[in-house]
Amino acid sequence: MQSNVPQIFDRARLRRNRARRAAGLGDYDFLLRRAAHDLAGRIALQNRTFDTALCLGASGRILHRALSQQGGDRIGRLIEADMTPALVSAGGLVLDEESLPLKPQSLDLVISLWGMHHVNDLPGAFLQIRRALKPDGLFLAALPGGATLTALRAAFLAIEAEILGGAHPHIHPFADLQDLAGLMQRAGFALPVADSDVVNVRYQNPYRLLDDLRGMGEANVLTARPRHFLRRDVLAAALAQFAAQTQEDGKAVADFEICYLAGWAPHESQTHAHEEGQPFTRFDESALPDKQG
Repeated sequence: MQSNVPQIFDRARLRRNRARRAAGLGDYDFLLRRAAHDLAGRIALQNRTFDTALCLGASGRILHRALSQQGGDRIGRLIEADMTPALVSAGGLVLDEESLPLKPQSLDLVISLWGMHHVNDLPGAFLQIRRALKPDGLFLAALPGGATLTALRAAFLAIEAEILGGAHPHIHPFADLQDLAGLMQRAGFALPVADSDVVNVRYQNPYRLLDDLRGMGEANVLTARPRHFLRRDVLAAALAQFAAQTQEDGKAVADFEICYLAGWAPHESQTHAHEEGQPFTRFDESALPDKQG
C-alpha cells in the first residue's frame, strides 16, 4: 500500500466488523450468495481448467458452495482467503487485499467475492492481482457498484442538512462500472469485460435494511465517519423519506448494483476473446428475501 494513497476506508475497523459478524453471516449473506452463484457460473462458462485458484473474500466458504453446483470441475485447487481468521476454514489464508503477498505468475485464477469496494488503493490491488496471475490467467470479481443504495444515501444527506444544518457520510460511495472497467485496463488486464446487475430488495420495515447491512459486516468504515451515534429523530426521518421515495406496494425498495469484472493476464495468444462453454444457471430470483419484519 502506498503511503500517499488517501485512506478513505478504515481497514482495521472493517476487519473488526467482519470478525464480529462472522458467526451470524449466514443469516445475512443473500447478496454474497447471489454474487458467488454468478461468479461460479462465469467459471463454468470457461472452456479450460484452472489448476490453482485463489478466492479473496471467502466469507465462510460461500464461493466453495456455489462451485459445488456449477463450475467446480473447472478448478483443480481452490485456496480460500479472507482478512479475518473467523471467515477462513482450515487450510485457508488470512490476507488483506491492499497488500497481497503473492508470488508473481503463481495463480491460474483469482476470484474476488465482494470485498474490493473497501480497498483504498484499488488500482494497486488490481495490479498486484494481475502480476500474481500466470500468463493467460483469469481474474473475476464481484463488488457493489455506483447505483447501490443511492436513495438511502440521498435521504440521509437531505434529512441531516434539514435538521442539523449539515450532513455526515454514513454510506460510502461506490465506484461506477465504467470507472472499474477503466481501472482494469490501467492495471494491464487483457480483454477486460465489465457488466452489472441491479438487485431490488423490498422491506416492510426499512430498519431491517440497516440490520442487514450490519449483519453483512457492512457498517460504516469511512475514516471520515461521525464518531457519535446518529440522533433517533434524524434516523427515523431519513428512513421515512427513503421509504416514501422508493415504496412499491407499501414496501421500501433498496437497490444493490453488483458489478462483475473479468480480465486476463496478457499472453501472446490473446488475439480474440476466449471461447465460452455452455450457458450457466442464472440465480433464482425467488431466493432473494422479501423482508416482512
